[in-house]
Amino acid sequence: MTPDEYCQAKAAASGSSFYYSFLFLPPARRRAIVALYAFCREVDDVVDEVHDPGVARTKLEWWREEIARVFAGTPEHPVGRALVGVVRDFALPQDHFAAVIDGMAMDLTQTRYLDFAGLEQYCHRVAGVVGLMSAEIFGYADDATRGFARDLGIAFQLTNICRDVGEDVRRDRIYLPHEDLARFGVTAQALRGAEYSPAFRELMAFEVERTQAWYERALAQLPAVDRHAQRAGLVMAAIYRTLLREIARDGYLVLDRRTSLTPLRKLWIAWKTARRLR
Repeated sequence: MTPDEYCQAKAAASGSSFYYSFLFLPPARRRAIVALYAFCREVDDVVDEVHDPGVARTKLEWWREEIARVFAGTPEHPVGRALVGVVRDFALPQDHFAAVIDGMAMDLTQTRYLDFAGLEQYCHRVAGVVGLMSAEIFGYADDATRGFARDLGIAFQLTNICRDVGEDVRRDRIYLPHEDLARFGVTAQALRGAEYSPAFRELMAFEVERTQAWYERALAQLPAVDRHAQRAGLVMAAIYRTLLREIARDGYLVLDRRTSLTPLRKLWIAWKTARRLR
């Protein structure tokens, strides 16, 4: 299996909605974004699947060293080997990869967030920076597109947080800021007990509305000249915003189940969105 094949298998096996947005890219850009996505999956899997924090930290440190080897042209891992040409051809900064690893490492030491400012910092590292690198791969003519890409990445991560409240609580993580829980009178214990109270639904309506506002903020920054180049991000936004609407339509039942879209529906949304951006 070649490095590119490994990355492709990693991306496809994840079942992520992002995979559908990559289908409409030219081959070289598609290979590059799949390699970047595979890197993100690898470091995210360290945090989610390695139960010993000490072992997880060691593995993340190995990935820091691997990224240094990528930029030196001597990587060991298939994803690292796939990234060598990507970082060269698209001029991706090494510190962006380090920031992603920093964000993943936060999950090993921080399971709660006092306020949205702290959560935004986390989202910037694990997703906003990925958005910035994605923009370089997709291409742009106007620097304002970088603001679009960063904020869109944050919107994606906030969507994941809304979708995965129950799953995260079972991992002893609560990403919803403490200030929000206090404002709506929802306790951590109520989340752990999967209590669907009116207060919880009001809380989730607020979180979903704020996330939609981040999409609006991102889209407002995208110059018309770059809409076609950035169509993969726009496809992903269409899929994820549909998911948010489904969460709301289902009554915010995110504590004991996971709202999802079928692969066929995601493919339909992706095709319809990309067709408008020809």
